[in-house]
Amino acid sequence: MFLDKTNEVYELTRSGRYVDRTEPEFMTPVTQIFHCLDLSEEPEYSREYYASEVAACLKEVLDRVTLPPSEEIPGPEDVSSLDGGEPLARWQIPNTKITIGRVEEGPRRGEYLFATDTVHSAVTLYGEVKQRPYRTDGRPVSSGLHEWYLSDPGNATVSGWLDRLPDWIRRRSVGMAYWQWFGLLAATTISLSIMIAAYWIGGIRTEIAREKSLLRYWLTMGYAVVAMLVPLAYHYVVWDVLTMRGMALYVVEFCANLAFLLALIVVILAVSNRLADSVVLLRKSASNKLNATLVQIAFRSVGMVAAVIVFLEGGQHLGFPLTTLLAGAGISGLAIALAAQSLLKGLFGTVTILFDKPYQSGERITVKGYDGVVEDVGMRATKLRLLTGHLVSIPNDQMADSEIENIGRRPHIRRTAVIEMPSGTPTAKVKRALEIVRAAVDDHEGMQEEFPPRVFLRDLKESSVGIFMIYWYHPPKYWDYLAFSEKVNLQIMEQLEAEGIDFAAPALTVHRADDWSPERNAGMSTKNDEREGG
Repeated sequence: MFLDKTNEVYELTRSGRYVDRTEPEFMTPVTQIFHCLDLSEEPEYSREYYASEVAACLKEVLDRVTLPPSEEIPGPEDVSSLDGGEPLARWQIPNTKITIGRVEEGPRRGEYLFATDTVHSAVTLYGEVKQRPYRTDGRPVSSGLHEWYLSDPGNATVSGWLDRLPDWIRRRSVGMAYWQWFGLLAATTISLSIMIAAYWIGGIRTEIAREKSLLRYWLTMGYAVVAMLVPLAYHYVVWDVLTMRGMALYVVEFCANLAFLLALIVVILAVSNRLADSVVLLRKSASNKLNATLVQIAFRSVGMVAAVIVFLEGGQHLGFPLTTLLAGAGISGLAIALAAQSLLKGLFGTVTILFDKPYQSGERITVKGYDGVVEDVGMRATKLRLLTGHLVSIPNDQMADSEIENIGRRPHIRRTAVIEMPSGTPTAKVKRALEIVRAAVDDHEGMQEEFPPRVFLRDLKESSVGIFMIYWYHPPKYWDYLAFSEKVNLQIMEQLEAEGIDFAAPALTVHRADDWSPERNAGMSTKNDEREGG
């Protein structure tokens, strides 16, 4: 059947200047020819292309050697030996190195096909006999079939263009015709330019759109999708327009399929990132119980798993066995794990923070000597916007092990102060000063019943008399607190001035470093025990 169908295809190629290779009249015998080849060991992406060249090469070889009489060719009745009933495993065609073997496993088990070693060496076998003349025993031969397969246009438009160009454009060099080389150079340059431009522009647009509009942010996915479709268009041009065949086709197709696989992984990761970022952008309209960062990590983790699955499946399509990919992934994973210990520590720190929740985005904290507002809790680090405006990134593993003061969760702002008067102030004026201070903070704005203000005569020193004042302001809105404290200060100052009560002159007291204590320091000067922000 193989010889009959290849001769049938050959007659179609000789019937006109151009053959439409998609027509059933052409594809039906081609499919039957492919069915005679054991392609089980060939990469899935290149089976169709490789089978075409193998068939052409085997036909060219068989057209140059003396074939055995039909009665010497084993038939169905000869496939089992007489002694043990074991099926005939292989049969080598006389005068050739071509073997036909029995398929031992897979969906075509038991069928007799051109063996895998013959399929692999078909091009080499043709190269060994291509200088020989075609046989002249009266049987049909396919003169120039391989040459037609390699260089004849598979597109009617291209065929028409070539007919108008000089004949030298069809000459072959390094496995391809000149017109194919020109077309390949142009197609490769255009394809790479489009992909690079798509990723470059997409990266810029993505950063801008993420800050402005969720819809526009998702629309920037179009750039990654365009880049992913470029290898598919490139494949169409190479196979259907340029009609590339042979080793050049396999190399180009492998690169195009690899580019498509990587571009598909980029799209998968981009989708998972956008889903994760959408949670953050929609956080204000979502339930307060939703842990946006945890959902972010979940989406991104799912995206990574999907990318790995696509890589493994795509690797098999490209001809890499799954066991090889898994072994490579295991070794690579170990190397990455050893090289990225800090990243893994940061990830575990992130999980700890998400479950313990010592702080969230928008809250003000102090940690490791920094004081600022949490801007973002990422997968690796926490971004802290300091009160100075600077942005600090602290690894999450360090955050998980640090003592964190969450100022943003305080229920109120506490103020303590010592109002000092000269030591010679009469007792009556001291009592009046106490009344003035107590009246200023009694039942004050922002007071909570469980935290009433306290005013006491606390310090009796050689140079001054001190009135200790403490009150709590609720809610902890810093600017409202400052406005209230200003009103209290002015009220106390005005009434003390009206009563003729003076403040003590500032006293300079020197303490040794080991002689300092909060209590002594509080008694020496006025002190406000509060911090900015809320």
